Amino acid sequence: MEDVLRIAIQKSGRLSEKSLEIIRNCGIDFQTDSRVLKEKASNFPIEFLFVRDDDIPTYIKDGVADIGIVGRNEFDESGYYLDVVKDLKFAKCRLSIAVPNDFQYEDLSSLNGKRIATSYPGIMMKILREKGVDATPVVVSGSVEITPQVGIADAICDIVSTGTTLKMNGLREAEAIYYSSAIMIARPGFTNSVSKKNGILTRLLERIEAVELAKNKKYILFNLPAEKLDEAARIIGGMKSPTVTPLMDKSWLSVQSVVSEDRFWSVFEDLKAIGAEGILVMNIEKMTE
Repeated sequence: MEDVLRIAIQKSGRLSEKSLEIIRNCGIDFQTDSRVLKEKASNFPIEFLFVRDDDIPTYIKDGVADIGIVGRNEFDESGYYLDVVKDLKFAKCRLSIAVPNDFQYEDLSSLNGKRIATSYPGIMMKILREKGVDATPVVVSGSVEITPQVGIADAICDIVSTGTTLKMNGLREAEAIYYSSAIMIARPGFTNSVSKKNGILTRLLERIEAVELAKNKKYILFNLPAEKLDEAARIIGGMKSPTVTPLMDKSWLSVQSVVSEDRFWSVFEDLKAIGAEGILVMNIEKMTE
């Protein structure tokens, strides 16, 4: 039987879309259909299982899937002992305490003796106990925001991205207590094995890292007076050495290099200041260092 790496991914939502986008950017071809819960790539030995996000840690634990992409919040809430292979740094959000607008909140101690509705009782209670707060969790699986209005809870602890839903339900974000992003998880020891599946995972991670590295870089090409080359090299920095090509006018050079996104505008301005012309900037799809 062909060795195939089986990956569990959320079947819908923002995390699912971003996960599949990254894998596609790795040159892996596959089809998606909301009615199909299992799909195999056509040009890479990987098979997708599209499941509920809170089921992904269980699929990994039980060996149904080899790896999974899930929010760290779902992983920590599961309580399972699994390996975090990589922090993918997307789908960032926070778990926050939110209270009705008329609630007198100063800090977490304001929650002593209160009922707090949440879908993440494990994470919440661990943090509250560490802070010496004695509160009662009210576990709900959805529509957490409505619980103070109907008298089920005094406050809530829920995932927040923008806070818009809280405001629409008469709540305000009081304090963020936990931060989450998408992570890749695997069974304990899987990444240390010598199996063919781990070899496939290594290839996938190399592709993901190449995509991530390129995302934060810009390829620049510009013309420069030859006597300014040393100055330009100091300005660009980063990679080992820029590529330099003589032009027909021997007093000018064509220079090519890569700069990080966060430095680009300062590099651009400094190059202009030393006489660089015709600065061409391009996105990079994939790269390695």
